[in-house]
Parts: sequence; C-alpha cells; structure tokens
Amino acid sequence: GQRKRLNIGLELLREPAVMFVDEPTSGLSSRDSENIMDLLKELSLKGKMIFVVIHQPSSDIYKMFDQMVILDVGGYQIYYGNPIEAVTYFKSIVNMIDKEVGSCMECGNVNPEQIFSIIETKVVNEYGKFTTQRKVSPETWNEYFTKKIKIQKIEEHSEKPKITLHIPNKISQAVIFTLRDVKSKLSNTQYLTINLLEAPVLALLLAYIVRYIPSENDTYWYSENENIPAFFFMSVIVALFMGLTVSAEEIIKDRKILKRESFLNLSRLSYVFSKLLILFSLSALQTVMFVVIGDLILEIENMTMSYWIILFSISCFANTMGLNISSAFNSAVTIYILIPLLLIPQLILSGVVVSFDKLNPQLTSEDKVPMIGEMMASRWAFEALMVTAFKDNPYQQRVYDFDYRTSNAEYQTSYYIPTLESNMDFINQNYTLTDPDIKNKVVNKLTIVRNEVNKALVIFGKERFPKAEMLTMGAFNSDVYEEGKEFLRALKKVYSNRYNKASTEKDKFITDMNPEEKASFDIQKLKYENQQIRFFVRNTGAKSRITEQNGELVRKIYPIYMDPQPSSPLDFREQFYFPKKHFLGVNYDTKTFNVIMIWAMSILLVITLYFDIFRRIVKSFSFVKMKK
Repeated sequence: GQRKRLNIGLELLREPAVMFVDEPTSGLSSRDSENIMDLLKELSLKGKMIFVVIHQPSSDIYKMFDQMVILDVGGYQIYYGNPIEAVTYFKSIVNMIDKEVGSCMECGNVNPEQIFSIIETKVVNEYGKFTTQRKVSPETWNEYFTKKIKIQKIEEHSEKPKITLHIPNKISQAVIFTLRDVKSKLSNTQYLTINLLEAPVLALLLAYIVRYIPSENDTYWYSENENIPAFFFMSVIVALFMGLTVSAEEIIKDRKILKRESFLNLSRLSYVFSKLLILFSLSALQTVMFVVIGDLILEIENMTMSYWIILFSISCFANTMGLNISSAFNSAVTIYILIPLLLIPQLILSGVVVSFDKLNPQLTSEDKVPMIGEMMASRWAFEALMVTAFKDNPYQQRVYDFDYRTSNAEYQTSYYIPTLESNMDFINQNYTLTDPDIKNKVVNKLTIVRNEVNKALVIFGKERFPKAEMLTMGAFNSDVYEEGKEFLRALKKVYSNRYNKASTEKDKFITDMNPEEKASFDIQKLKYENQQIRFFVRNTGAKSRITEQNGELVRKIYPIYMDPQPSSPLDFREQFYFPKKHFLGVNYDTKTFNVIMIWAMSILLVITLYFDIFRRIVKSFSFVKMKK
C-alpha cells in the first residue's frame, strides 16, 4: 500500500491534469485499497481527471466513481454512464424481476459482480447445463449501447489548458538535487564508511611501506628516502582511482528517477552541477586526509597545500570522467570493466612507468613530451608534484639561482659546445669526399652547426662569426672551419667564466654563513630536498645528454634548469620536468600551468557530460549495429 501511494505521489510531483491508473488496488488489502481510492477521489474533487482500470471492486470503491466505461471482449464498448445506474441498465435489458433495484435496499451496497454475470450469461443446453456460448454476444451488447445510451457531444476547444505546474528556477533545482543526493548518501552507512576510510587507509599503508631508512643510518630523513617519487606517482593513481570509483555509478543509479523526471523538463545543468558539487566536496575531503597522513608519516614538509591542490585537481578530473561513463552506459558491470581501461593508459603514459624517451618511435619526440602523453592528466599531475617538491622548497629557493646558472653553463661547456666542435671536425675532414652516405652525414651536420651557431649569434652578435652563412655544402672551406672553431672556443670560454662565477658566488654564500646558519642550512637540505627527486628532475641518468632532431641539438640533461623555447605563442609543449611553461607570451610556473591544464581537461569533460556526448556516441553505435 505504501509503495502504491509512493508511486502515485511521484506522479503527482508533475501536477498532471489527467492521470491514468492501472489496477491501483491489485494485491492490496481492503483497507489499503480504500486508502488508495480515497486519495484518487480526493484528487478528482480537486479538478483532476482520473482514469482507473479496475476489476472486482468492492461496493464502497465502486460507488466512488463518477462515470464508468465497460469494454466487452474484442474491445466493444457496451456501457458509459453512472456506475449505480449500470446495474439497472443491464438488468432491464435482460428483463430481470428486480430490474429497477440497483443496490441493496437494507445496506445500500452495490454488487458489481452482477453486471459481469449478466453480460457473460451462458446458454443452457437441453440437459440444463451451461454451455460455453454466451446468450448475448459482445456485438449485440454494443448495439444495445449505441441505441439506448446517447453520449453527449463535447465541444472542442483550441485554447490550451493552464499549466498548474510551477517548476523551480535552476538554482532551486540545483539545491533540491544536491539535498536529495546528500540525504541519499548519508542514509547509506556502508557507502560513507568506505569512502571516508579509503583515503586515510591507503595513505597509511603506502606511506608506511615506502618509509625507507638507509641501512647505514638510524634516523629517517626525507632527503634520503629513495621512494618519494614512487609515493608521488602512487598518490596520483590513488586520486584517480578514488575519483573514478566514487563517481562511476552516480548517474546510472539515478536512471529510473531521471526517466520519470524527464517529463518535467528539469535543468540538466542543475543536475550536473549538484553532482559535481557533491563529488568535488568528497574528493576534497578524501585528498586532504590522504595528503595529511602521507605528509606526517613521510615527513614531507612545506608543500601540503601544493600537494593537496594537485591531488584534488586530478581527483576532480576523475570525477568528471566517471560521470561521463556513468551517463554513457546502462550497466554497472560495463562501467567497472571500463575503469581499468581508463586507468592503465594514465598509469603507463604518466612518464614514470615508461620513460617518454622509450616509447614506440612513432609516438615519442626528443624535444617535447609526446602528444599522447600530453593527453594524460596523470602526466601533468606527476610533473607538477616533482617540480614543486624540488624547486619550491625552502632549501632550493636559496640555491636554485646558483644551480640554474652553473648547470646551464656546464651543459654548454661539457656537452653542447663539444658536440658542435666534434661536428665541425667531422665536416672539415669529410666535406670533400664523394661517398653518398658520408656526404649525407656532412650535410646533416652542417645543418645542425649552422642552426645552432645562428642561435648563438642572435645573443652574441653576428660579427663574432662573419662566415657563418658559409656553413653550407657548397661554401664550406678550411677558413670557415678555422673561424668556426675559434668562435666555439670563445663561446666555451664565456660559459666557463659564467660557471666559475656562479660556483664562486654559491661557495661564498655558504662560507659567509655563521655556524648556526650553516647548521640550519644543512638541516634544510635533509628536510626539504629529496635526492631521488633531484635525480629525476635533473635527468642525470639519461644515456644521451644531448641528441639531434630535425637539424637541431636537443638538450636532455638538467631539464629542471631549462627555459621554455616555444615555436609560437600557443606552443606550451616542452620536455618533462621543465620549471616553467610558456603560453601566449607569458611564462607560468609549472605547478600553476599544470593544474590549469588538468582543470581544462575537467571542464571539457563537464561540457561532454552536459550535452551527454558519450551516451549519444554509444547509442549511435548501437543503432548502426541494429541496422546491420
């Protein structure tokens, strides 16, 4: 009975002018049946038109109806009019003795079964037994109806009925959607327990497992923990996983009620906003707990807010991804099969599990993160964590400028200029040879030397190497070689002086400290600068410190000290672990830019969710399959 009343109540939310109710009393007790019919009668008295299909009603229920329509076998209409008068109508046609009596004289009850008994009266054979043949066929009853009952003609009106339903504005709808979802989640104790304990438990397990202390030390230091990069990577994966799992069923579980509410033409924007508000709030709480516990156990200091912003952003991205797949598919099983397919590419193409330099040659790029990697939110999150942990800690803020200058000068003197000198030597030794393979190599090396020398001349002036324009196959000679070698020697001396100057300034900065400042400085290094992070962002483990691509030299070592070199104002792509990103003529800190990129991806997914693009795609594939 409660379920029946609830179903009717759900339909009444739309304030319909007309309701069609099929068997509202079936399977109910007599009392519940009367309650349901009382509700429907009350609605009719308020001006609603209620159509009810009902069989075997009690006397009290039968008398509640204002009009009754009876359809016989085959769909023949055989009566329309007052329910009480129906009894006398059928009695009079078959000429029963009490044809003028419609209800019991003593109790006033009406027996609707009389009507069906009269309609379906069977023929008696010569043995006095009922046969299967009816005395009056449906067609005959229909003829009586057309002759005896005149239905009043109703005038048609072109004027539309007034709309009684007043739908709340979009803000009110969003509030209602949010409150409804929050109450639903609060009532689900198991859901709350798992989602609130998941983050702290995972943080506790991961942080405890990776809290590494070298065997020669008795004290734990953040600086010496080689597992910090792995913990950052797992933090990104955990944030993605939590964000996906918490949102994967959000829309699919609402499918039935959304179908019912579709008649109301409610705002999809309000619905989507309510989901995002709740999920983002939950993600914020989960990532806060994860970050705080992880920081406490691993003693990650001075980056709690940055750490949380990055993990919160990646978790919100996963929320929007989960909502999209929840909206696109009709089966929870399908959704949970898809989750690994969404997570594994994020894991592999994050730049950690597989280096971007070691991907399939058709996918990778020497001078930038591969495009397929740029499409992974995990890549932006992990890079932001690593760069922030290295560059923005109190220790590095004091020495970063010194290291920046020494590293760049070292690259020039140890890798860049020696490579150009080696190329110049090869060209000088082989430019007169006619062997096709050697000639191609000479042309390639001339292109590289010409391009790189021209870059240097932009900074130092063309007068430093007047014959630079002769670095071509037809114009190159020994004079160009000698002048070029002299220019490179002078260039090396410039950068060697820069290295010595920066190194001397750093040494002076440290030696000028008093003993207390020096002790504090050393402690800062142990507390804030992790050696394994330093190893990753400086890329000192790379086999090739410098490579060639498209007629230019590509620097692979010390990316954390490199400046953006965009090919256009819109070109923001760089190598992994760059400290800054360039966009529209402005250099942005990597953490800021990467977080913006993650949110840009999330906004794109919110747009696809609002327009239900993925569901449309899935439906189109289903339609094509059915058509075939």
